[in-house]
Amino acid sequence: MLDREDLRADCASCFGLCCVALPFARSADFAVDKVAGQPCSNLRPDFRCGIHAQLRDKGFPGCTVFDCFGAGQKVSQMTFGGTDWRRAPETSRSMSAVFPVMRQLHELLWYVTEALDLAPARPVHKELRRALTHLDGLTRGTAESITELDMNALRGEVNTLLLRASELARARVPGRKRNHRGADLIGAKLSGADLRGASLRGALLVAADLGGADLRDADVIGADLRDADLSGADLTGALFLTQAQLNAAKGDAATRLPPALSRPAHW
Repeated sequence: MLDREDLRADCASCFGLCCVALPFARSADFAVDKVAGQPCSNLRPDFRCGIHAQLRDKGFPGCTVFDCFGAGQKVSQMTFGGTDWRRAPETSRSMSAVFPVMRQLHELLWYVTEALDLAPARPVHKELRRALTHLDGLTRGTAESITELDMNALRGEVNTLLLRASELARARVPGRKRNHRGADLIGAKLSGADLRGASLRGALLVAADLGGADLRDADVIGADLRDADLSGADLTGALFLTQAQLNAAKGDAATRLPPALSRPAHW
């Protein structure tokens, strides 16, 4: 079993890879344009963000919702052995190519680790443990082997197991469960809704009103919660909820969260 802490970002051990490898466009989320592989102008020589405490005020809220699931330190310290792209410029392009793939691998590791914590999903635990070992092994490969991975195929294989784990976990919730998988619920009025055990996989919940909603045991993997109002909502036990989803949403002190996640500072 992996330690969840290994799947949390440790920026002090990373070479600012999210500020280099990823592109972004001038929008409500980012104040400027940046191409992939180009260091952000706010990145300091020590690989820290020069405006970290003011990102939202400076027009970079998109940075505050990003989560690499610990991929940054893995690429920096393991794949490239602690040699940064400033000291070894020839590694910059390869490092920037590896990071997005590693992030996907670590995200899958987060989901599989969570699925293994679900007692009702015990019938698929053996397959999940096998998947966990396989994914972990892939993260320890060379830069070349990682960038050559077929992530679409890998995601499909792992998602089959995650879906089965979700179905087993949600089956314990009594009554009929709502199925909003992939639904367009942008701006939906769902205040106080009983969504316990619902499938919200991949649902578009941008700016949706989920104030006071019951989302216990709801599967929210891949759900877009940007600007969704989670004030007073109950998310304890929500399946496959990530810190990035919470960071992109709005909530308050009354929002109930799973113990593995933290209340965003901007709530």
